[in-house]
Amino acid sequence: MDVRGMIAAERRGIADLIDSLDAGQLRAPSLCASWTVQQVAGHLVAAVSDLDAATLLLLVRSGFRVHRANDRLAVRVARRPAGELADLLRKNADNPFRPPVVGYPGQLTDLHVHGQDMRRPLGLPHALRPDALRVSLDFLVGGRAVGFTPKRRPAGLRFEATDLGWSWGAGPLVRGTGEAVLLALTGRTVVLPELDGDGVPHLTRRLHA
Repeated sequence: MDVRGMIAAERRGIADLIDSLDAGQLRAPSLCASWTVQQVAGHLVAAVSDLDAATLLLLVRSGFRVHRANDRLAVRVARRPAGELADLLRKNADNPFRPPVVGYPGQLTDLHVHGQDMRRPLGLPHALRPDALRVSLDFLVGGRAVGFTPKRRPAGLRFEATDLGWSWGAGPLVRGTGEAVLLALTGRTVVLPELDGDGVPHLTRRLHA
């Protein structure tokens, strides 16, 4: 399966997830900063929605600071009913939009990380496809992961995904499942207990800095 096919599959899977959640689960805190589960869904929908006048106005009001506008847009889009958010993700599953800089690998990584941001606090295990997970891991350490992980975070460390046969880097070792490595590289400290190796203390300090 090519990367666009992986993206489409993730969008459909997250749409199914949204449809399966009750109101309390949708209001629950996610792993992503101050967003609820439903607001994470709003972000994923906003990423493939048409750029309308209201979106442009939001960007202007945010001083063209993309991260700030992204936060506000996610909250605004998340006000829609959950069923509508799920329908929009399905409708846009094959949307060919390619984000600048990060490209399709970045888009896939965003879905992987935010999908787990939604599932993990709710105790809903979900195994990511190994081939797709490798794409995301390669992206995160490949130098183009702008907005995902600063270059200094993995620098000087060796990462190993024990379930994928994937590794990168040289230095003190950080070892765990591919999912745990993915989430650690993107700043989710909740997975630190799932990692081992003499590089974990170094990574922990970087994540808490």
